[in-house]
Amino acid sequence: MKPPMVNKARDLAVRKLAGMVRGNGHPFMEHPDGVAAIVEKEIGLSPQAVAAVYLHEAGRNNPDLQKEIAETFEEEVICMVLGLNKISTINPRDTRLQAENYRKLIVSYSTDPAVILIKLADRLEIMRSLATCFSKNEQIKKATETMMLYVPLAHQLGLYKIKSEMEDLSFRVLQPEEYRLVVNSLKASEIERNIMIKRFSGPLEKALKQAGIKYELKSRTKAVYSIWRKMQAQQLAVDEVYDILAIRFIIDADLEKEKEVCWQVYSIVTQMYEPIPERMRDWITLPKESGYEALHITVKTPEGPVVEVQIRSRRMDVAAEYGMAAHWVYKGLRHEQVLQDWLGGIRKRLKEWDKEQDISAAYKAFNPNEIYVFTPAGDLRRLPAGATVLDFAFEIHSNIGIRCTGGKINGKMSQVRDVLQTGDTVEILTSKNQKPSRDWLGFVVSGKARNRIRQKLREEEVAEAASGREILERRLKNWKIELSPEGYAQLMKRYKIKQVNDFYAAIAKEKIPLQEIKSFLLQEKKEKEEKQPLAPFAQEPAASIPKYRDDDYLIIDNNFGRIGFKLAKCCNPVVGDKIFGFVSVKEGIKIHRMSCPNAERLITQYPYRIQKVKWREDATTAIFQTTVRFTAYEEMGLVQEIGEVVNNLSLNLRGFQLSGQQGKITGRLQIAVNSNKQVDLLLYHLKKIKGITKAVRE
Repeated sequence: MKPPMVNKARDLAVRKLAGMVRGNGHPFMEHPDGVAAIVEKEIGLSPQAVAAVYLHEAGRNNPDLQKEIAETFEEEVICMVLGLNKISTINPRDTRLQAENYRKLIVSYSTDPAVILIKLADRLEIMRSLATCFSKNEQIKKATETMMLYVPLAHQLGLYKIKSEMEDLSFRVLQPEEYRLVVNSLKASEIERNIMIKRFSGPLEKALKQAGIKYELKSRTKAVYSIWRKMQAQQLAVDEVYDILAIRFIIDADLEKEKEVCWQVYSIVTQMYEPIPERMRDWITLPKESGYEALHITVKTPEGPVVEVQIRSRRMDVAAEYGMAAHWVYKGLRHEQVLQDWLGGIRKRLKEWDKEQDISAAYKAFNPNEIYVFTPAGDLRRLPAGATVLDFAFEIHSNIGIRCTGGKINGKMSQVRDVLQTGDTVEILTSKNQKPSRDWLGFVVSGKARNRIRQKLREEEVAEAASGREILERRLKNWKIELSPEGYAQLMKRYKIKQVNDFYAAIAKEKIPLQEIKSFLLQEKKEKEEKQPLAPFAQEPAASIPKYRDDDYLIIDNNFGRIGFKLAKCCNPVVGDKIFGFVSVKEGIKIHRMSCPNAERLITQYPYRIQKVKWREDATTAIFQTTVRFTAYEEMGLVQEIGEVVNNLSLNLRGFQLSGQQGKITGRLQIAVNSNKQVDLLLYHLKKIKGITKAVRE
């Protein structure tokens, strides 16, 4: 049953937020209820903090309500509400997403330490609701802010549980394909992990009970984002990451005996299983700076895989889960002096945070190939790393890019070639008289900017050629001279020009004097017979490619080849793959994977032929053919094991090729599937077969 103060605060919020809805159509009260649940049940804050959550949401953009709150609720609650209201006015683009500015604002507004924790709980609830309550662009914006602002803040405060969940939720939005790869691999091996946990922990539990040690056993699978980071850093496959699985023994012992009992458990584990000494970590004798205490030891199992065992007391476990917030959670620690010490610790840790560490570094480590910048209105735009002001202008709109003369980065004047950083707010300056220059191609990095600049330059060249052609034809008519094909060839050879359009453009730019042409033609007229006049030069018409609007998606369903589109054989896309359409001359629209070997060439050279496409939700009933290539060493029963994998996954094998020499084998499997999840599972199981060194999808 909730305290009367919390009920009173919630009733006030229900009245003030009546009629407001979230992006999913549900009442907006769903948000403060979710935040309050995290604050109360997951972080363990006081009823005053829970009440502050409701009052903050009720009073947002409602100054008249502040007086009512001040008259009804106690001073501690009012202090929290005021801090939350101030923090809610912080706009990431105003702070340029820099650690120093954001840090100072958070600390200055958090006179009560609970305010920071409530703010993190608020962001965690938003991240849990991303998929249902926000548009795709808003999801990317929220996920980016979380990685750059809230994840580092949670890490500094030792809130590792919240930090890990925020990282995983951001990872799912910002790099969905990599997230899916790790998650599918973990799901595929889940049953095996559960069996291994029971087999591994059974003897240990028996030994601990015989020793009279009271404990709780927990197992945890490493966070998805942490696994991916380790894969990137050490160039590993998912199943090669050492510490995906960890067993945790949480010991119930008095404070004065907890270290002794932890070492006793350590002794039991290492007597039963062979330890890996170089992976032993003693954070009981010398805790981490964050206060983390535990014993970590990695041991080998009889079956082969290694398991990380973590040993800690109940007190150590609470501190590890909640960091500095453990003062609220662990009974007996909550008193005023402890709270003041905790707040002082926050201030000290944040002020000592490396000043050179820009908060955007958290995102750079996460995705070094991209940057995120803001428009003056706060809209988020994603660009490749190294993008310039001009790249940003073309990202906003092609016509803005064409007329761009420079910009303002975070309010300071900048040139078109200035490079942007994640978190910058960029304003574009334009002029009607501006024209693209070929020099622009030397510093823009985005495909959109390069393609549009090339296109505009070609258009101007064509316009100049048309003008030069018109000038020449008018003069020829005045001179009463007809220009033969041989005459064109001789003129272009004389001026060392290879393309006829370049010849016309040179006339328009007055680089070729018309009087010289006249003299040459009169001389030719005397020396050669008149020939048939050259048909007026006509620029080859653009291919009759339909023009599509930005929001015009072609929906791909099960009717392949029947309604004007086909799946490209060069990459064999299947449901779940990111795809695009390419309008071919004779075969309609070809559907390619974004990772197709031909994708970059098609998109770069023929942007006007690209069609936006997406899968119909029920397209998983269709059957697709895909090819998997593998390399292996010769092993007895290899082919049989491959066949068993295909059979166990209920896949239809349509082709199998095998070749080899000097003990090495190369093979190709042609498989019928209905989604890329089946392909991921097949690759996962193939890599586990003894002898196979590599398995990839073609």
